[in-house]
Amino acid sequence: MALETSAPEIADVEAYMRALGERARDASRMLARATTAQKNRALHAMAEALDAARETLETANRRDLEAGRANGLDEALLDRLALTPARIDAMIEGLRQVAALPDPVGEIRDMRYLPSGIQVGKMRVALGVVGIVYESRPNVTVDAASLCLKSGNATILRGGSEAIQSNRAIADCIRQGLAAADLDAACVQVVATTDRAAVGALIAMPEYVDVIVPRGGKGLIERISRDARVPVIKHLDGVCHVYVDRAADDAKAVAIADNAKTQRYSPCNTMETLLVHADAAPRVLPELARLYASKGVELRACERARAWLADAVAATEDDWHAEYLAPILAVRVVDSLEEAIAHINTYGSHHTDAIVTESVTDARRFLAEVDSSSVMVNASTRFADGFEYGLGAEIGISTDKLHARGPVGLEGLTSEKYIVYGDGHVRS
Repeated sequence: MALETSAPEIADVEAYMRALGERARDASRMLARATTAQKNRALHAMAEALDAARETLETANRRDLEAGRANGLDEALLDRLALTPARIDAMIEGLRQVAALPDPVGEIRDMRYLPSGIQVGKMRVALGVVGIVYESRPNVTVDAASLCLKSGNATILRGGSEAIQSNRAIADCIRQGLAAADLDAACVQVVATTDRAAVGALIAMPEYVDVIVPRGGKGLIERISRDARVPVIKHLDGVCHVYVDRAADDAKAVAIADNAKTQRYSPCNTMETLLVHADAAPRVLPELARLYASKGVELRACERARAWLADAVAATEDDWHAEYLAPILAVRVVDSLEEAIAHINTYGSHHTDAIVTESVTDARRFLAEVDSSSVMVNASTRFADGFEYGLGAEIGISTDKLHARGPVGLEGLTSEKYIVYGDGHVRS
């Protein structure tokens, strides 16, 4: 596979995007007729194409990483941009997992006869055309393509300029997979231009695009949420918490608080604030201080927590709001479960929050009262992920309360419509 080294110049970006939208709308209607076997055949063919193109993908990604370093991208973004062999493996496995998942499209439920004699129920259907705007992570190209295809949606993918080479190489593999299943290439279209005007056009085409999913920094998501003329599935921040309850098992608490922060620093499901009950603080904070110090994690703690965290600096109000995406952690000691829940609901971003406890009562209260899209008991926040939830992959995480919430997989990319069966029935 030959690699082009620059994005093509497009004179009229708006006209180009409208053409993509028209093709996507037509493709979405064709996908409504596609069989599950046909969609699965395309997904397996995409996986085979990615496996065969490893060297090409790594070369393309290396160019993106070199350009990113030259342009001053920070380490968190470079980490998200990197396509390691393990991440290529994960993309391939994600495609195969999505192929193995039940097809939600066409599923009928709740059929019932009414006194009039008609039969009424609901059928699950695709949303239509999904526009996705994302930064850095080229694996999103594969995740989004697979989930949209399996759920019967055409998709238009606009990745960041920092990943243009990687995304174009991946897009070629996707096209090969679609062709192998006799599906229109317009089922998945990767925007060829890095011109930012393409984003403005994509989010303002309700006649062609049914929903927008932004994935990236807060600035990108805020802009799209503000300017979009179509519905948006989104989350803004990942200010995630772990609360160590007074009834916590100390070994579990240390392991979970360590993993939730240090397994990876850049994802949105990484813990940013650790809350510890005053009774548990002397049991777990000294060991956690040692662990975090060995991994270079800077601690910003309340005055009470600093009694066990000698190297911690004093936390400010801003630290409770912060999404660091870096080896920095805020730590606070609280006096009760109620205080922990209040802190999370005040400062959190409604993304993912966890409690470590052996108390069934405290666990149930935490699950009921913490207002987040994922709430966990005795597990690391790093599990808040479509792959880990058995969705095969995710198109994004939603902290909204309408339509989809949490990791958005196949079902989140579908809707329902009422269907009615009659036999010549007329309303009297």
